[in-house]
Amino acid sequence: MSNNNGQMGLPGAVAMIVGGIIGTGIFTLPAAIGKFGMASLVGLGIATVGAIALALVFSSLSKRTQAAGGPYAYAREGFGDAIGFFNAFSYWCAAWPGNSAIVLSWVFYVQALFGWAPGQNPTQMIIIAMIGLWVPAFINLMGVKSMAKFQVITSVLKFIPMIFLGTVGIYYAFEFGNWPEWNPSGESTMFAISNSIAIATFSYVGVECASIAAASVKNPEKNVPIATVIGTLVCAAVYILVTVAVLGIVPYETLTTSGAPFADAFNAIFGVDWAGKVVAAFAVISGIGALNGWTMIASAVPQAAAENNLFPPAFKKLNKNGVPYWGVLTATAFASLAVIAALSTSGGVEAFSKIVTFSGVTVGVPYFFSVLAQLYWLYTDGRKITNPVKFLRETIIAIIGLVFTYWMVIGSGDLANYLAFIVFLGGFVMMTWMYIRTGRFGNTSIAGDQAK
Repeated sequence: MSNNNGQMGLPGAVAMIVGGIIGTGIFTLPAAIGKFGMASLVGLGIATVGAIALALVFSSLSKRTQAAGGPYAYAREGFGDAIGFFNAFSYWCAAWPGNSAIVLSWVFYVQALFGWAPGQNPTQMIIIAMIGLWVPAFINLMGVKSMAKFQVITSVLKFIPMIFLGTVGIYYAFEFGNWPEWNPSGESTMFAISNSIAIATFSYVGVECASIAAASVKNPEKNVPIATVIGTLVCAAVYILVTVAVLGIVPYETLTTSGAPFADAFNAIFGVDWAGKVVAAFAVISGIGALNGWTMIASAVPQAAAENNLFPPAFKKLNKNGVPYWGVLTATAFASLAVIAALSTSGGVEAFSKIVTFSGVTVGVPYFFSVLAQLYWLYTDGRKITNPVKFLRETIIAIIGLVFTYWMVIGSGDLANYLAFIVFLGGFVMMTWMYIRTGRFGNTSIAGDQAK
């Protein structure tokens, strides 16, 4: 995927960031955090600051390391193969469950669009989910150029209802004035804010998309940092504006019981039920765009690790369109199995929550080590920065990012951390097998010390 003719430019890279961050999550985010009232906006604001800090960290890292793989490449450069593998494996274990979560939310909107009862027919949900997972997979297999064009189109279309709510909707929010209380949840304010942060944090996953697919971006040294910052700022503005709009338009009682707050808001503004179906159509478009981008990301990280002999060699094999097809197919297959298993054991909303919290841990770990790599560089080679203000600024941003990623893991809950730990142990078994397969026997420095 290093052919310039098949690479995406700045618009495609920005669209990939926006498409990766804004999936179907934004269409349910106001309801998810709205139960905590106006205090939820504080949590959303803190999560936004953390996401922007991460975007700036990834922007800085991408300027130094143009190698594909994003968090994997940064951790490997800073701490060696073992941590590099851990980051790659952990991120891979976040990408395909993330697709499972996105497609589960997407299924609800497909059902709403066609007037089917959401979440009542597991077999129907599984069939719809398979379509939502495998169509983007085949689009990806057609090549980067096709994927980028599709990503730009879906990113533009998904913004239509969001722009409306973020502008006209703000007017109606103050007109209706259905603002909830500060914290009607019955819990402490600290609890409300903390849970709002945890929920909103998952909505910002994707700030690193362009850096992971750097090999597929034209002039990555320039375009990846710009795309990362622009894409994250655009998403942050959208999240804040539409959440404020929905909180003011939709009554609290409706908001806390509805899975489609956008539809409720549009129905209230226009006074007709068909408006909800229109929004459902845009949610379907948004979800398929996010699935399209994350399918590419799910294959790019293991491909980069395989190039360094840290993942099985099959992950670096390319089809005739220059796509790492093994990564696309395995990620989609695992996501399919996760959806089937989740819907076979629990309801749609519960299954979605379990997958989301698990992904919060597995993506939080690669973010954490990426920020550590930035701090490591700042206090080694980074000390050569002649501008002390720039050095201090980058250090503060990295520390904010470190705290934010630490919270991502803690806030995901005990069960998610327990399951992730078990999966990580399995990953180290894979790493050991790759070390044996490629002839990494022992540690050179330790062997040298023992010989003295």
